Amino acid sequence: MDLRSELLKSIWYAFTALDVEESGKVSKSQLKVLSHNLCTVLNIPHDPVALEDHFREDDDGPVSTQGYMPYLNKYILDKMQEGSFVKENVDELCWTLTAKKNYRPEKNGGTLLLDRDSFRLWCLFNFLSEDKYPLIMVPEEVEYLLKKICTAMSAELNCVELEDYISQDAVQQSGFTVWVFLDMMNSGKLTRGSDRESLSMAIEKVYREIVGEVLKEGYLWKKGQIRRNWTERWFKLRPSTLTYYVSEDCKECKGNITLDHNCCVEVLPEKDGKRCMFCLKTLTRTYEMSASDTKQRQEWTSAIQTAIRLRTEGKSSLHVDLKLRRREQREQREKRRAAREEEQQKLQALQGEKEEKLAELELLREAQRQAEALLEQEEQRRRQQREQLQQALEARASMQVEMALKEEEAERQRKRIRELEEMQQRLEEALHLEIKARQDEEAFRYAQARLLVEEEERMKALMALQEEQEELILKTQREKQELRQEMESKSRALDEAQQQLEEVRANRHRVDQDVVAAQRKLRQASTNVKHWNVQMNRLMHPIRPGERKLSIGGSSFPSVHAPSRRDSGLRRQRSEGSNESKENVDSGGGGGEAERRLSQASSMDMDIP
Repeated sequence: MDLRSELLKSIWYAFTALDVEESGKVSKSQLKVLSHNLCTVLNIPHDPVALEDHFREDDDGPVSTQGYMPYLNKYILDKMQEGSFVKENVDELCWTLTAKKNYRPEKNGGTLLLDRDSFRLWCLFNFLSEDKYPLIMVPEEVEYLLKKICTAMSAELNCVELEDYISQDAVQQSGFTVWVFLDMMNSGKLTRGSDRESLSMAIEKVYREIVGEVLKEGYLWKKGQIRRNWTERWFKLRPSTLTYYVSEDCKECKGNITLDHNCCVEVLPEKDGKRCMFCLKTLTRTYEMSASDTKQRQEWTSAIQTAIRLRTEGKSSLHVDLKLRRREQREQREKRRAAREEEQQKLQALQGEKEEKLAELELLREAQRQAEALLEQEEQRRRQQREQLQQALEARASMQVEMALKEEEAERQRKRIRELEEMQQRLEEALHLEIKARQDEEAFRYAQARLLVEEEERMKALMALQEEQEELILKTQREKQELRQEMESKSRALDEAQQQLEEVRANRHRVDQDVVAAQRKLRQASTNVKHWNVQMNRLMHPIRPGERKLSIGGSSFPSVHAPSRRDSGLRRQRSEGSNESKENVDSGGGGGEAERRLSQASSMDMDIP
C-alpha cells in the first residue's frame, strides 16, 4: 500500500464529512477550503484558480467525488514529495473535519477514549481497512488490532463481547465501520474494565508500532567509536534505519544507522563488565551494544534481523507486509471454503445423478420384468404356435423365421439387462470409493488438527522450559556474583587483618626496644643518683674547725643539731633532685641536671655562716 492510497483514505473521510446532505456531492467553496488546507499540510503551492478552471463547465452545481478525483490527483497529489511533509498532519486535518460530523461518543453514553486516542484508533482503522470504498474493516482485522492493544496493556480480550458485535447483521453484511469500531471501544466491554490511562498508553504504543513503523524502541548501552566508553542511549528501530537519541523524548539525535542487505547482527560474549552484548555490522563500522537482559537482547536482534530482511526483500513496512499476508490467508481460506462448497455441490449432484440412475435402473428392472413376462407369454405363444405349426406343416418355415427374430430380440434385451446390471455395479463401486475417500479426508483432517494441537502444546512446553532455563541461568549468575563478592570481601578482610597484625608486631618490637633503652637509662640514672647521694652526704656534713676539739673534750652536754634553713633547703633540693633524676631518665638528660643541682647545693652550703 503506497503513500497515495493512505492519503486518499483520509481525504475520503474529509470529503464525505463535507457532504452534509449525503448526496455524494460537495460544493466548490468547501472543496476550495479543503484543497487549500491539503496544500498547506502537504507543503505544496496552492493554485486557487485551478479548481475554477477544472470545473468551468459546471459552475452552479456541486462536485462529486468522481469529479474531484482528477483535480486532486493532478494539482495536489502529483505535486507532493514524500519526506517533505508529515503524514500525521494530513490525518489530523481530515480527522478534525470528519469527527465534527460523525463522532459523537456522548450519545452512546461512553467517553472512555480521549480525543487523541480516538484519532489514533481512526488512523489504525484506516491502515488496516480494506482497499475499497466505503472503508470497512473485516472482523479478523478488528480482532487482530484488539489483541495487539490488549497485549500492550497486559489485559485479556473479552471474546464473548467481540463475538456479539461480530454476530450483528450490519457487521455480518458489510463489516465494521470506523464509527462502530470507536463506539465499541468507548463502551469498554472488550478490554474488561481497564482504566483510561493504561488504554491510552497501549493505543499510543500500537500506533507507533503500526502507523509509525517503529519495530522496537528502548534503552541500550552503546560503546563509543573514539573514546570507547559505554553510554546509555534511547534506540528507535524502523524498517530502514536504527536511530539513537540522548533520551526517550527523542529531541536530541546522536546517530542514525542505515540498514541494508550488507548489514548483519551477531551476539557477543561478555566483556568490559557488560553482559547481554550484541553488535550490528555495516560496511563502514561495527556498533557494539548491550541490553538489560537476555530477553531484551533476543528481541532486539530478532527485530533488527527482521528490518534487514525487509530491506533485502525491497519492502518498506513490516505491518503492510503482515496485512497483505493476512489478506492472502483470508483469500485462501475463502477459496478453500468455496472449494469445499463446490465439492459439496458436486457430491450432491453425484448423489442426485445416482438417485436418477437408480430410478432408471429400477425402470430397467421393471422393463426387464415386463420383458420376461412378455417372453413368457411369447414362449407360451410359441408353444401354441409350434403346436399349430405341428398341426400346420405348410406354415412351418415362416414361423421358424419369426421365432429366430424373436430370439434375437430377446438376446438383445438380455444383453441390455446385463449391461445395466454392470453399470449399476460400477456406480455402486464408485459410490463406495467416494464414501471411502470422504472418510479418509475427514480422518486426515482430524489427524492434522490433532497434530496442530500437539505441536502447539509442545511449543508451549518448549517456551516454558526455555523460560525456566533462563531463570535458572539468571539465578546461577546471581549466586556466582554473590559468592564472588563474598570471597572478595573475605579476602579484603584477611588482607586488612594481616596488615594490622604486621603493624602490631612492628609496634611491639618498637615498644620492646623502648623498654630496653628505658631500663638501661634507669640503671645508669640510679647509679648516678647513688653517686651524687654520696657526694651530697659529704657536702651536708663537712668537718669544721673546733668541732673535733669539742668532741674530744668530752662535753657533758650532747650536741643538739637544730634544723637550719640550710638543711631544709638541702633536703628539698635533694628530693627535687631525685624526682627530676627519675624524670630525666626518660628524657635522657639526667646526669647534667643532677650535677648542676649539686653544684648549686654546694655553693649554698658554702655561703651559710
